[in-house]
Amino acid sequence: MSMFTWLIIIGLVYLIALGTLAYRARQQASDVEDFMLAGGNLGYIIGFMTVAATLFSAFTLQGMPDFFRTHGIGSWIFLAISDGAMVFMIVFFAYYLRKKVAEKGYKGMAGLLRDCYETKWAGYVYFLGVFLFLIPYVAVQIRGIGIFLEAVFPEALPFWAWGLFIIVLMLLYSETGGLKAIIHADVLQGILLMIVVWIMAITCLKAMGGVGEMFRQIEAKESALLSVPGPKGLFTVQFLVASFFGIVSIPITQPQVSSRLVIMKDLKATHRMAVAVGIFAILVILPTLPIGFYGAIKYGEMSPAEFINQVLLFDQAGWVAAAAVIGLFAASISTSDSQIFALGGEFRSLLGGSEKSALTRTKIALVVFALAAWGFSILANDQLVLLARVSFTGTALMTPMVLAAILTRKSPSSEIVLWAALSILCLVLSQLKILPNVVMGVRMDLFIFLSVGILTLFSLWRTR
Repeated sequence: MSMFTWLIIIGLVYLIALGTLAYRARQQASDVEDFMLAGGNLGYIIGFMTVAATLFSAFTLQGMPDFFRTHGIGSWIFLAISDGAMVFMIVFFAYYLRKKVAEKGYKGMAGLLRDCYETKWAGYVYFLGVFLFLIPYVAVQIRGIGIFLEAVFPEALPFWAWGLFIIVLMLLYSETGGLKAIIHADVLQGILLMIVVWIMAITCLKAMGGVGEMFRQIEAKESALLSVPGPKGLFTVQFLVASFFGIVSIPITQPQVSSRLVIMKDLKATHRMAVAVGIFAILVILPTLPIGFYGAIKYGEMSPAEFINQVLLFDQAGWVAAAAVIGLFAASISTSDSQIFALGGEFRSLLGGSEKSALTRTKIALVVFALAAWGFSILANDQLVLLARVSFTGTALMTPMVLAAILTRKSPSSEIVLWAALSILCLVLSQLKILPNVVMGVRMDLFIFLSVGILTLFSLWRTR
């Protein structure tokens, strides 16, 4: 059968499964808390699959192979080692977060910070930060898969129409089944992503003659790919340290992850989930290395989009290529809806009034957030792409503010909120080239992170 026949078959199975999961989740949602927080009783297997699917998006299948192809072996340090350290942060942060939630309740991190700091500005700054850095990231995901689908079906729809289709589908099942539907879809996406990436890695390894031959060919083609900072000098110490802080801070500052830590069944399930996420991270990143090195050997001169289209579509068997298309589609939706829904949860946590009224306004906000991401995906320019690339770093700037609230018994000083707001402003201005990217020989993102961390520690010491 041709790729398009397989695509129709696998696509229909995926859409039917998605609709069934959304309907079942809707039937199980008895109240607002069920809709927004999935009942708050996740076991570790479902918990690890939804966290893993939220973390490892279309970027894993599209971005990481190209990172290895372009920048070399240092890509492993950039992502895999940082993800391994993130597992320990999940264990550490989940303990104190769940303890604070038991004391103050939880509707979202923004509302929790407002209660901890006893000022609404803490919630506003947090919401602004996650909106500012997550919406462009979602937009670039939508744009990437839209352009990919336009290449697969050149006569069907332009990329912006594919993006709109993704947004509509995402809203349909997330507003139908709530967080539980999203979590179930995450499980489906995680399984599909793992299967597809390993099949492609094995195919690429066979084409290169095995692991040893792969490294011999890479050394002959471009030996700089086997060392850091790589042929383009990207993986400097400062870049890797700044990336490390950004990735390790994900459980603390990104609401689509922190909310899942809250709704785990118990602390034991949370610990098991964290270990499973670490194992998944290694297993899903490792196969992107041979895919990337295969591209470096055969398609080193191609653009990233051309390389991805070639290796995912034209160098694979029909059913594998079809599974890759659906896998990318599923990964894009999984990450996008998790982040959009998390933004809706943060918006809800800042609202007053009845639960019914708050839920209605939250559903409207979800549509607005999704359309904002779609609009950004159409208008995306280099500045928006750069903003998306520093998404993890941008949200990480709120780490000191969040940790100060979660780890301390009394209300921290509101000046910590001010430091967080100023740090976000400085990073945005540096990305827009209004402020320099380097200060006294230190990358601006790393300089800001260290500065706000020191200022927060000083504030806590002064008011202890």
